[in-house]
Amino acid sequence: MRRADRLLQIVQALRRHRGPVTAQALADELEVSRRTIYRDMLDLQAGLVPIEGEAGVGYVLRPGYDLPPLMFTVEEVEAIVLGARLARDRGDAGLARAADDVLAKVAAVLPPPLATVMERSALLVPSRTDDEAAFGQHMPVLRRAVRERTKLAIGYANTSGAVTERVVWPLALLFFSNVTLLGSWCELRSAYRFFRTDRITSPWATGQRFDTGNGAMLDALMENDCTQS
Repeated sequence: MRRADRLLQIVQALRRHRGPVTAQALADELEVSRRTIYRDMLDLQAGLVPIEGEAGVGYVLRPGYDLPPLMFTVEEVEAIVLGARLARDRGDAGLARAADDVLAKVAAVLPPPLATVMERSALLVPSRTDDEAAFGQHMPVLRRAVRERTKLAIGYANTSGAVTERVVWPLALLFFSNVTLLGSWCELRSAYRFFRTDRITSPWATGQRFDTGNGAMLDALMENDCTQS
């Protein structure tokens, strides 16, 4: 790896982490020695990259630092293609359009060799044909509620078709190959629950916001043995 590429990778690695990253962790990721990382950190700091920390403590990148435009690697192009294709197939119509827009924007700035990699990528996502994989009719409403942390009043049909009315705190959408689930705190059950999006009826935002505890609720949702309601 060229030294310039390694310096950019260090900055990228720091951007992925909220807390301090040790030199050893960076060395393991980049397959170099800690001594090399120490030297690179001094060079980055001398170049006015806002990195705080020191050897033996760890390093953080202060918020607000923007990298100059980067050239994508082949692996990064494939990651973009696969992610967009998954979003196009697993998401609703709005996400599908956004995925196509992302691919078009990226393709427009790629040099010819990488544009060819994108065009000929064999990382495929077969379209789903099973009716059980339906999202239901309300995915834009659900996505917005998750994004804005807004409580939803929903109707929810069980396997026999009986509908119960609930107020939920939408925390996440989980996209599986055969079903999409809304992970929430359910006020009716006073517990975390997963709801199949194709069984949700008439969702509407109550206008009440909720606090996720800086991500603690999402962590609890994923750690608990939650069942579909």
